[in-house]
Amino acid sequence: MSDSSDSPRIKRKQQPPQYYFKHRNYLKFLLIDFEKRCAYSGQHLQRVGGVGGMDIDHHNPTLRHPQKNAYKNLLLASRHCNGKKSNEWPTSEQRALGIRFLNPCEEQDYGKHLFEDPNTFEIWGATPAGRYHIRKLDLNAEHLVRERRRRHELRTLKKEPMVVSALREDALQGVQAFSAEVEDMIPPFPQKKRPPTPIH
Repeated sequence: MSDSSDSPRIKRKQQPPQYYFKHRNYLKFLLIDFEKRCAYSGQHLQRVGGVGGMDIDHHNPTLRHPQKNAYKNLLLASRHCNGKKSNEWPTSEQRALGIRFLNPCEEQDYGKHLFEDPNTFEIWGATPAGRYHIRKLDLNAEHLVRERRRRHELRTLKKEPMVVSALREDALQGVQAFSAEVEDMIPPFPQKKRPPTPIH
C-alpha cells in the first residue's frame, strides 16, 4: 500500500478532448490543473508576466504524434523552465542509471527527489533524477533563488504579531495586498540542509 509520499504532487482534475496537433488549445485546462503555476519551478503566472510568460511543455518530447500532444504529456511551464528543458531527453544509458526528468503528475518530486536548502534557498537533488532535473531546468537560476529567499522573508515577517498589531487601521489594505503577493510566490519546497559535497 503506497503512502502519501508516493502520490503525485499535481493531480489533474480534467480530461479535455483530444486536440491532436493543436496543443495550445489545452492551455485553459492546464492553467486550472496546475493552478497557474509552473510544474517545475512553482512560479505563479503573476510572477512571470502573466499568461504570456507561460508555455506548454511536452514532458517527453521524443514521443510520436498523437501521444506527444496527448494531455497527459503536457505540463504548464514558465518560459524559463520550458526554454531550458527544450527538447532535452536523457539517453537510454542515462535512464538506466536513474537519470531522468521528474513528472509531478506521476510522482512526488518535492520532498523525495528535490529539497530546498533553508540557508541558501537553492534546490538540491537527493537522487540522480533530482540532480539532472535541477541542472537541466536551471532551478537555481538567480531569479528563482531570489524569489524563494524573498518568500521566506515575507512569510517570516507575516508571522510577527507585533508587525500586524502595530499597523493602523488604514494600513490593513496594504497588509491584504502584501498577503496576496506572498501567496503568488513560489510555494516552499520541503526544506532540508544539503549534505556536504564529498571530496574526491
